[in-house]
Amino acid sequence: MDIRITQFSDSKSIDAKIIKSAGLALPTFGGWRFNFEKHARNAAFQTYVLVTEETPYAIEGCLIFRLKDEMEPYMAYIEIAPHNKGENRRFDRVAGCLIAFASRLSFIHGKDHFKGWLAFDVLEEREEDEVKLMTVYCQKYGALKWSGTTMVISPEAGEKLIFKFLEQ
Repeated sequence: MDIRITQFSDSKSIDAKIIKSAGLALPTFGGWRFNFEKHARNAAFQTYVLVTEETPYAIEGCLIFRLKDEMEPYMAYIEIAPHNKGENRRFDRVAGCLIAFASRLSFIHGKDHFKGWLAFDVLEEREEDEVKLMTVYCQKYGALKWSGTTMVISPEAGEKLIFKFLEQ
């Protein structure tokens, strides 16, 4: 899927894509939090990466999506590249594009009353970091706290994300 992300240094719009990860060397730490290469081996997981047109082998963000019980859309793992974090990040909109893409997948693959809903868990070592991250998901992406560490993005919020991040 063709998308646009923003170069942080000059706010220039950059052509990018979200593609299946086949054939790419997935992150295995090295500044990343998750071992995507290991998790992508799970047959139930669909792994996608965000790359730019200019550097198609440099992964800017990674997403693993699955259907729980073959019906409930679930964002199992999501992470942006280490160079896209902090005040000197290279690109903006990477996480938003990946979350919007997962929301789009929830409309495509979700079954029955789960269609359009996207669930995920926020698991951090420290509780204050969990609360901080949940707040970001609520404020930036319209997520709702469901229970404990589980959050959901409603179909309505998902449609807004799809419009904002994938259709511009």
